[in-house]
Amino acid sequence: MLKENPLTKKTKFSKSQQYMILAVLGAAIFFGAAVAVVIKSADKISFKASVIMAQDQSIVAFSDTIKNIGICQKPSGEVYSDDELKRCDSNKTTVNSVPNTLRYNILRNIASNKALASVPNTSNANCINSVTGKNYTYDELEKNYNDAEAEEDSKKLTAAIDLIQSCSSLRVIPDALPSYENEEALLASVDKIFRDSGTEPESLSPTGEISPAGFGTNLYSISVRLSIKSGAGTVYKLLDNVERSIRNFDIKTATITWSSNSSIGLEARATAYYMLPSTLNISTKSVKLGGK
Repeated sequence: MLKENPLTKKTKFSKSQQYMILAVLGAAIFFGAAVAVVIKSADKISFKASVIMAQDQSIVAFSDTIKNIGICQKPSGEVYSDDELKRCDSNKTTVNSVPNTLRYNILRNIASNKALASVPNTSNANCINSVTGKNYTYDELEKNYNDAEAEEDSKKLTAAIDLIQSCSSLRVIPDALPSYENEEALLASVDKIFRDSGTEPESLSPTGEISPAGFGTNLYSISVRLSIKSGAGTVYKLLDNVERSIRNFDIKTATITWSSNSSIGLEARATAYYMLPSTLNISTKSVKLGGK
């Protein structure tokens, strides 16, 4: 029997090794490609899950804001559906249908506050109810508005809106704490206190000093200098009216002098306050693939 040439056996062995190496290499490439596909798919799944989570958080935040303010009636579920938002009309959403919301608390609790309603609006004689002889209450103003709306009388509706804006007891709040410095309005307030006290100031001027109040967010102080020389009763009445003023005044410095004719001289620096409006900003969150 003829023996196989060793060179032929070596050649066959080498080809077997080559096939095995190619097979292993192919399997490695396939496995590597499969791992890469799995990792990429996992990144996409994670990215989509992050986007969905961020969307859900935004929907919940917007729904909570709408519910807390009282723009629309409460949703049927945890959040508002698209149909519920489309049907929502704040003008048709009654105050009583959104209890314990910001809108309800303002219009039912603050606007109906008897102490605020008792503060007269001397700049508008129309704010006095001719029947009761007192300031319009918010309920009376609201009834006036609803009657005009039911009659579909545009002129009456416009007049009712004007009354609400100028006569509602809510106007006391911006009168007491304005949203900007407005030195002219400050001087007018102080001048009115003098006139209510039956006297006129010898001098009245702003100091130009505006600074953070230091005990409240967005709260700033503005100062004014004033001087008066009058009888003791008038000066005492002036100080009492400063204390009773709707707008808060803090007298920081004061110099009092007495003269031989029983008159009192008062020079003082008073500070009033205003609060800048707070703005709600919509934040943007970027969700990127792979967290990059």
